[in-house]
Amino acid sequence: MADQGFARLVSLACHDLRTPLATVNGFAKTLTRGETLGEREAHFVELIESAAGQMTGLLDLLGLAARIESGRYEPAIADVNTVDLVPEANGRGETIETDAQVLRRALDALARCASVHGGVGAVAWGVDGRRLTLSPLTAEAALVVTGESPRDLGALVARLAIEALGGSLAVEGETLVVSV
Repeated sequence: MADQGFARLVSLACHDLRTPLATVNGFAKTLTRGETLGEREAHFVELIESAAGQMTGLLDLLGLAARIESGRYEPAIADVNTVDLVPEANGRGETIETDAQVLRRALDALARCASVHGGVGAVAWGVDGRRLTLSPLTAEAALVVTGESPRDLGALVARLAIEALGGSLAVEGETLVVSV
């Protein structure tokens, strides 16, 4: 099957998986509205709802990756200041035209990846116009963030999205540089 055919297959699978996922989520919400659940059962329903939310996020990532790979991604372009793309960023921003929602999610995924795979408690963004920097970036995390060690779906899709929007990623020492 060609790459484009595979991307369409993934898109269709994401679409089709949403129906049973919505059923699971709907029944979990119905159960929480009832007042007959014990503490233990209520906790189980919370776990189900949380897992359903995570699955929805994963399907969103796969769907975006499939649209990008098949050439069907149509960014929702709007003006945004780069300092508004990352929470608690230090520096000065610049107004750019981009798909802000997709770019925000991509940057968030990169930060989570750097934190989790780097074994650091927190990472921080810096902003200098169109240049966004994330640090600290350990050597182990750099391999995952750049996709050299493909162990994080969020980071892999983030790179696809950033590049689809005309940006790039690079590692400079212990810093990830994202140009947008």
